Amino acid sequence: MTARRRVRVSAVSFLNARPITWGLERGLGEDHFQLEFDLPSRCAARLAAGDVDLALIPTAAYREIEGRLQMGTLAGFPNPPATTHLGEAELGQRGLISLRAVPGVGITSFGNVRTVLLVGEVPWEQMAAISLDGASRSSAALVRHLTRHRGLTPRFAEVPHDDVERAAHDTTGALVIGDAGFAVADRYPHVYDLGAEWKRVTGLPFVFALWAGRPDAVDDTGIALLRESLRMGLAARAEIARAWAEAHGGSPALYERYLTENIHYRLGSEELSGAGAFLERLRIDEGSERRTRLRFFDGAYVKERAARVSMPASDAAPGRSVDSLLADAADGKRLSPEDFIRLYSDASVLDLGAAADTRRRALHPEGTVTYIIDRNVNYTNVCVTRCKFCNFYRPPTSKDGYTLPREVLAQKFQETVDLGGVQILLQGGLNPNLPLTWYEELFRWMKANYPLAIHGLSPEEIRYIAELENMPIRGVIERLVAAGLDSIPGGGAEILDDEIRHAISPLKCTTDTWMEVMREGHALGLRTTATMVFGFGETPAHLVNHLERLRALQDQTSGFTAFICWPFQAEGTRLKLKDDTTAMRYLRIFALSRLYLDNFPSLQVSWPTMGPEVGQVALRFGGNDFGSAMIEENVVSQAGAVFKLSAADIERYVHGAGFVPRRRNMRYELLPTAALA
Repeated sequence: MTARRRVRVSAVSFLNARPITWGLERGLGEDHFQLEFDLPSRCAARLAAGDVDLALIPTAAYREIEGRLQMGTLAGFPNPPATTHLGEAELGQRGLISLRAVPGVGITSFGNVRTVLLVGEVPWEQMAAISLDGASRSSAALVRHLTRHRGLTPRFAEVPHDDVERAAHDTTGALVIGDAGFAVADRYPHVYDLGAEWKRVTGLPFVFALWAGRPDAVDDTGIALLRESLRMGLAARAEIARAWAEAHGGSPALYERYLTENIHYRLGSEELSGAGAFLERLRIDEGSERRTRLRFFDGAYVKERAARVSMPASDAAPGRSVDSLLADAADGKRLSPEDFIRLYSDASVLDLGAAADTRRRALHPEGTVTYIIDRNVNYTNVCVTRCKFCNFYRPPTSKDGYTLPREVLAQKFQETVDLGGVQILLQGGLNPNLPLTWYEELFRWMKANYPLAIHGLSPEEIRYIAELENMPIRGVIERLVAAGLDSIPGGGAEILDDEIRHAISPLKCTTDTWMEVMREGHALGLRTTATMVFGFGETPAHLVNHLERLRALQDQTSGFTAFICWPFQAEGTRLKLKDDTTAMRYLRIFALSRLYLDNFPSLQVSWPTMGPEVGQVALRFGGNDFGSAMIEENVVSQAGAVFKLSAADIERYVHGAGFVPRRRNMRYELLPTAALA
């Protein structure tokens, strides 16, 4: 039997990478990996050349290497095919135009990083030239972008890593990265921490490096070993710091603080948003139409194993006290499904709100509340699903059915741009007359003519297109992404429990299918939202089953950016339920969602259904986002929701609640706020 070849791995030799490689250095997976060390840029170069299978590379290098693959430069990849006749979507399906990343592991910062510095004898604005450390592509791209963001145009020149400490003089600044940053921090009068500068501009973490490789570089076992290596390293940070001080001098306490306070290693939801924002800003800086998304190794995400809870609230065991559960949840400790049911049944709304507000402050200490300007365009109302709770759809035979023509869409899109919108929320019915090519042509036309992100097609719509085309869900999403799809909205979730779904919409996709669309979208690098609509006669067990499915998938993918819930709007629909859809129940469920969804960075209040005053209150019940100015909305409004707010209205309500409003995009990247009329 032929022995399996070990995976060739190239990793960074800097201090900040040692927790990631700690386990591998100590023999973990020694029959699986062959580990070598190099500078960040060399790791990337070796991966691009095919000298190694997997490398810890700068985020900017991910885009560079993928760009070479898209142009057909496949050196180093096994059996490179002729690519000149293949379209982008087909190349993507063959796994040839995208590297794969290891989920959950990265070198990141959320503010001061200490070892990525711009230093100089004069302020940034007075630097006529900036010397770039040639060891890292991401840091060099970051300082170029931040310099351009300030409106500055100095000359840039790359210098060897060993010479960069002495490169700053007179009006020439220097980008210093890695362990050299400790030595230069006190040497110059002007020092700019680029991690802090990035957070100030975007509000997001920065991802400096991540594991990446060719699509078949590692399997599930390899991914598990890489994660275990990091787990061992995080537990040994004090030991790593002491060893580094003995070998290089300096204070072990300083190094340990650096590894615990400045450098982070989780590639979670906010970190993925930060990486996405950086890759998109690089694209804009380059003037390129080529979009890059982090894609992840196949098999890294599997069907989540969410425990199903069926007991009614009255049967929940007393267990710990409500006060104890609330205190732990407010502190970020994970609630169990049984804890949720106990709190739903026994905790007061005000106590739930106080705990959720404490958790919100811990996650978002800046005191800002975000919002987005977008337009909800319902491109067709023709639908075959006939959901009992929907007053918007029309069957394919109805004379009132429509599919919006291009001239109407053009007017809506241009008006959105003129009003400061950054995104189109594109959703409609399940129209049997619209093939996949119709959506591809629409998306390409939109991208060619309007500077708007496409937040489009609910999981139910994607599932239906796959059914019409007899294609797998992943194949449909890949083609939509190639045509311009940016993200997927979480519509159509209602209650993610098939008992409720069958009662209210028996023709709609199952819970498993809804989750599959999200799982595949996340694996392909898309960010998505998640929703819940309650008021269908569901029990607390149904609610927590819904939240548990979302939380379990988020544990794997970190692909959800936000959660939104609201009560069913029954007016004018065929579903005549008499359930509790009051503001008090909304606030109870909203606060519990903040406490239960401990891995969701953002919760959006639902002022379109509850009204802006209740939305203000929800900001003190765990919410940190006021949703959308929503230039247009047609679905919940036809079921009785009548509230409309402009951007100026939203800012007034956010100020009135005691917060600072900030505009954002779907990634929750902060955007400049224009003067409001």
